[in-house]
Amino acid sequence: MSDAESDSTGTDADDPLVEVVRAVGHENVTAEHASTVELTTDDWLTLAGDCIVGVEADRTPRDFDPEFREACRDAAATIEATLVVDAGDETHRETIVGRGDPDLTLLDDCSMVGRTSDYTDDERTIFVDGDGAAADLDRDLVAALADGAELTLRLEVDPIE
Repeated sequence: MSDAESDSTGTDADDPLVEVVRAVGHENVTAEHASTVELTTDDWLTLAGDCIVGVEADRTPRDFDPEFREACRDAAATIEATLVVDAGDETHRETIVGRGDPDLTLLDDCSMVGRTSDYTDDERTIFVDGDGAAADLDRDLVAALADGAELTLRLEVDPIE
C-alpha cells in the first residue's frame, strides 16, 4: 500500500475513470480481514463484518459510469482505491492498488469489495489482486472509523491502451 498523492475532493466528477464514494465509520469497524476490504450501503455493522470499513455508502458499483466499469474489465488495468478518513483534527489516507479482470461486473446495489485474491464470482468485486486488505490499514485510520469518522473512497482505473 502507498499513500495517496491526489486529493479526493478534486474535479473527479468529470472523469469517467474515477468514482468517488462517501461513507461513514461505525463502532463495530475492526478491519481485521486479511483478504478483503468492503463498503456497504447498510447503516449497521456487526463484529462479524471484519472486512467492512464504511457503512451508509452513498453509491454502489451499479451507480458507476459504464465507461469506468468497462475499463475495470481489462486484466491489465490498474485500479487504485484511496481511502481518506477525516478524523476532525487529522486526516488519514491510504491507497490499495489492485487490478481489473474480464469477469468483473460491478453491478451490486448494496456493497463493494476489494480483494487480494483473484475471486470475481459476484457483482460486488471492484478489484482483484490488491496489495492490501482491511487488516493492512493503518490502525489510527481504523480507530477513526470505529469512532464514526467520515470516509471517502476514490477509485481510479488506469486502463492499458
